[in-house]
Amino acid sequence: MLTLWKDFVKGLWKENPVFVMLLGMCPTLAVTNTATNGLAMGLATSFVLLGSGIVNSLVKRLIPDEVRIPSFIVIIATFVTIVDYSAKAYVPAIAESLKLFIPLIVVNCLILGRSESFASKQPVHRTIADALGMGVGFTWALTFLGIIREVIGFGTVFRGTSLAIQVMGEWFQPWLIMVLPAGAFLTLGTVLGVMNYFKNRAASVKVDLQDSTGESCHTV
Repeated sequence: MLTLWKDFVKGLWKENPVFVMLLGMCPTLAVTNTATNGLAMGLATSFVLLGSGIVNSLVKRLIPDEVRIPSFIVIIATFVTIVDYSAKAYVPAIAESLKLFIPLIVVNCLILGRSESFASKQPVHRTIADALGMGVGFTWALTFLGIIREVIGFGTVFRGTSLAIQVMGEWFQPWLIMVLPAGAFLTLGTVLGVMNYFKNRAASVKVDLQDSTGESCHTV
């Protein structure tokens, strides 16, 4: 159980696909202009990641090494097709806003990467834990970026849905650049910069504490 928990938790922060591993940058930059789009893309990717991971883990011994990657891609494409048609049937507005980015999940390096580096080498139960962790980590990262861009660009959160919230008042002048492609780069770069600053600062404090502890022990 401890191993499964570690497989799950690592994707949330320590090996977060977006903020640490920098995987899946195409949807990260393209669809996070609103929180709704970020959440929808994250959930769609998580479903494909989980479904394809399970199947790839089950059939890994049946597939020759020569055709392993093409076989994984076919399996991934099957689950992407399920997501694409389901979205068009049940949430057409979101499917329209995401457009071709749902089919492009097939070539998302996060999904193929986890299938090749983890699902093809580990049992199903560990693959499920890994896929869930990476999926949740990817989803919260896209939603977080979407919230930042939407609040600054529109003054709302989850606009166009029943959960829509007006965050800014009438005094607020929206920064339209934040919902354009340039806003994606600005937001991601700023978030990564802040995270790296605090990460480096925490590491520096840890080193200082270790040095001070060593000096104290040496003095004693």
